[in-house]
Amino acid sequence: MGRAEATLREAGAARVDGVADGSTALTLSIEGLPLAAVRAALALFEVEADVIAIDLVSPPPRLLVADMDSTMVACECLDELADYAGLKAEVAAITERAMRGELNFAASLTERVALLTGLPTADIALCLSARVRPNPGARTLIATVRAHGIRTVLVTGGFTAFAKPVGAMLGFDRVVANRFEVDGDRLTGRVIPPIVDAATKRAVLLAEAEPLGGVAAAVAVGDGANDIPMLQAAGLGIAYHAKPKANAAAAARIAHGDLTTLLYALAIPRADWTILP
Repeated sequence: MGRAEATLREAGAARVDGVADGSTALTLSIEGLPLAAVRAALALFEVEADVIAIDLVSPPPRLLVADMDSTMVACECLDELADYAGLKAEVAAITERAMRGELNFAASLTERVALLTGLPTADIALCLSARVRPNPGARTLIATVRAHGIRTVLVTGGFTAFAKPVGAMLGFDRVVANRFEVDGDRLTGRVIPPIVDAATKRAVLLAEAEPLGGVAAAVAVGDGANDIPMLQAAGLGIAYHAKPKANAAAAARIAHGDLTTLLYALAIPRADWTILP
């Protein structure tokens, strides 16, 4: 804490207190320094740790909106499904460019799904069972925030065929996702409109936050360029092991820890976590 305290005091902080939460986290309480100045001061540290600064006078969080692929789960589901058609490399290359903000999301999604024309729908269940796993800390995160009365929404540019089972498994209150068009037992290669894109994600966050006290009480987490509008609209937007554009746009970044790091950002001490495997 010594270096951090000295840096913050040099920046103008009137008081800096530190409390360890277990062996992995240190919580600093800072007075007399604007949030932007705190973030700027803490950004000077080159440490293998996640540093998140929040304003404790803001409304307590009442809403968590999360992306799915590479955020709540440890893969890009559409890329994995494409492997069943022998097209993973081709689809994954398009996904990577879209998540970096180099391609229009809706157009790139349409292109990727078109490559899956004729794929048996049975392959979706196989892919879900064999390849889709929660990211570390996902179960504990959602169980804990729900136990604290925080509403949870999974909103993804992916598909309901994956998002609904993932949402149910993790315990989300609501799931918003795209839908595959199906003919019999095969994919047609088309997405049923309207497409869930970056604008949709932001709109969902705004609509969900309005009856809960507004965006100041909303937290959003995601990893790709299509998450940027909701990250910026939320009271606290967190980029999780994210692409460069998402990292640059978000108020906070998690680049080292797992999803339970969000619980520290939500000021929920480890003793109050609902820990699940």
